[in-house]
This record gives sequence, C-alpha cells and structure tokens, in this order.
Amino acid sequence: MIFITAKFRVLPDYADRWAEVSGDFTRATRAEPGCLWFEWSRSLDDPNEYVLVEAFRDGEAGAAHVRSEHFRQAQQSLPTYLAETPKIVNTTIPQDDWSILGEMTVPERS
Repeated sequence: MIFITAKFRVLPDYADRWAEVSGDFTRATRAEPGCLWFEWSRSLDDPNEYVLVEAFRDGEAGAAHVRSEHFRQAQQSLPTYLAETPKIVNTTIPQDDWSILGEMTVPERS
C-alpha cells in the first residue's frame, strides 16, 4: 500500500473550522475505491496543525487520487487556508492494513 502522512499548518482563523473546510475533499477521497483510509488528527502541541494519515491500495490507486477532480479542486482551494506548504512522508509498504502494536498489548476485557 501507499502510506502517506502529511502535516498541514492552518491559519489560526480557520483552525477550528478545518474539518468543515476540508470536508468535501475528505469525503470524496474516502469514497475512492482504492482509498484504505484518510484520517485527520489535530496536534496536541499546536492547535493550528493537523496531521493527515492516509493510505491507498497501491500505486495505481494513489495515482488515481492525484488525478481526481476533487484533488485538483483541493489544490486550488485548500492553500487559501494554510499558513505554509504542507510537509509529507510518502512510502510504499508491504501490507494492506494496520498492524498490532504488540508492545502495548491490551488484555482481554470481559
């Protein structure tokens, strides 16, 4: 799968509305057949920073995402709300879902 993590520093005036601002893009991306997940989290240290964790089935699915109309639309609209160009880590890994974090195994609960 293609695994991507990106940091988005949002302008302070829009930080509390980021879910709304990015909502159409998020929903459209999640609906792509090759999207495994597309999840936003807000930084605990910087309320203006959001981290996007996303995964696509393979390179073909990732390429389809970048060629999509909603991606092109996001390229035009989302930078308006950002303080700087997002930073990204993008890699291909040989799995298709999350692995278990064995170092923090949670005992069975009854």
